[in-house]
Formats: sequence, C-alpha cells, structure tokens
Amino acid sequence: EVQLVESGGGLVQAVGSLRLSCAASGFNVEDAAIGWFRQVPGKAREGILCTNNYDGTTYYTDSMKDRFTTSSDNAKNTVYLQMNSLKPEDTAVYYCAYNCGTDPSDSWGKGTQVTVSS
Repeated sequence: EVQLVESGGGLVQAVGSLRLSCAASGFNVEDAAIGWFRQVPGKAREGILCTNNYDGTTYYTDSMKDRFTTSSDNAKNTVYLQMNSLKPEDTAVYYCAYNCGTDPSDSWGKGTQVTVSS
C-alpha cells in the first residue's frame, strides 16, 4: 500500500527557512514522481512542484521556483521540500502526493501545517 507522511512543519518567522519531509512506504521514491502542494483553508489547492526521480526532472510552478527546491534521500525513502525566504503568505498546509497527484486514485499524505509569522 502506497503511503506518504509529511513532517517538518511548524511556526517560522518571515525570511526564515524550513525543510519538510515526505516519508514514503509501499514504493521506492527513486522510481517515482512526487508532487508537493499547499492549501489554505477556503482556497484552492496550489501546486508547488512535481519531481520525477526516475528521470531526474523537476517541474516548478513559476511563482515557486525561486524559493522552493526538492531533494530525495533514497536510503530513507524520503523526499524533501526546502523552503527559503518564507513569507506570511506561504502559511498553509503542505502536502506531498504520489505520482504528483495526477490520477484521482493517487495517494496523498495528510499534510503538515506551516505558519509564517511577520
């Protein structure tokens, strides 16, 4: 069974950094595509990036690519989202998704809350 668990969220001051983790089970992240998303209550979910570990390509939402990056630790079967120069408007619940959530049946984590204070 494919499962994803996000962690690493919390409260951070503006201009600070945070690294989120997406721990995977049921598949190998080195062979998969993982997407990162975020959502503010009452607003539509927003895509951040989709990383295809099997071919090394990463696609970013234009507004995110300057401050957000991703990496993987295959030994830990974990994908990371590095967030820099955080702004209060980055406050949201952050999710990772198997296969970048391209299929309705794809598994998603439960999310981790990131709060950026001004």
